[in-house]
Amino acid sequence: MDPIQPSFRRFIDGDFNERFKRIREETLSDFRVQSFLAKHPELKEHLTENRINELYQYKYQWDHCDDCPGLDACPNIMQGFQPQISVLRGDLELSYHPCHLKRKDDERKRQESFIKSLHIPKEMLNVRFEHFEQDSKARMDAFNAALSFAESVSPGESGEGLYIHGPFGVGKTFLIGAIANYLADEEISTMVLYTPDFVRELKNGISDGTYQEKLNRVMDARVLILDDFGAETMSSWVRDEVLGALLQHRMMEQLPTIYTSNLSLEELEMHLSSTQQKGVEKVDQLKAQRILERIRHLNRIVAMKGENKRNKS
Repeated sequence: MDPIQPSFRRFIDGDFNERFKRIREETLSDFRVQSFLAKHPELKEHLTENRINELYQYKYQWDHCDDCPGLDACPNIMQGFQPQISVLRGDLELSYHPCHLKRKDDERKRQESFIKSLHIPKEMLNVRFEHFEQDSKARMDAFNAALSFAESVSPGESGEGLYIHGPFGVGKTFLIGAIANYLADEEISTMVLYTPDFVRELKNGISDGTYQEKLNRVMDARVLILDDFGAETMSSWVRDEVLGALLQHRMMEQLPTIYTSNLSLEELEMHLSSTQQKGVEKVDQLKAQRILERIRHLNRIVAMKGENKRNKS
């Protein structure tokens, strides 16, 4: 009778060899692996155990991606990362790169990290164009303008945006949510800001040293949406140093901006021209008109009317 230890070793070795044989056959029958080896026939002659293991990791992780369960449930070795194989200095190299879901999640977290309080209702950022109530011509004109923008936007090539104005509750914030989701599907990043809160964030940034970083990130957003524009408390600093600089930069870089506002352009001009400084009202129509001209020049002006959907029972 053989000693237990040598017998057990032969059993283990035999089991391992059988499993490795199955893994090798399964790996080499995979269409991705076959395509890679066809481009690098020199590797086929020297398929060592380590190389087979790396090819197998590549294969089974891509199997997970083919039946993707979502980022949170990703079973890959590195959650949210897809394997890539290449040849480096004559040997097989296995590397990992973030998938589109991981990139989108990282971008969302990056934007959330520097402006905390957007004050955009979460349900509005889950809406789609097909959810829009097409119940009046004025609302349909705004809907068509928003959809046309989303379908044709080209950041860096055309800075044309939208200025959507109308009374409370007619669906302006709904439309910007639909635009943002449409562009997200096209992998075009969009920054959506509630304008009064954005101004407060910048003021806080002066004291904590993050002012310029916050302003720069908003300036460089691929598509910027300023909700409730004109509801911020106006000062010469907000008008000239923030809004003036922001609009000028985006105009020069041809980055589109969308505004929603309760104010018509005439009402917006009055809002921008009248500032408060140490309790004293100052009027400067020239500086207000400069901002208005940039908005007129770069944006399609859309009036949106209809019943107040927020009061609808």
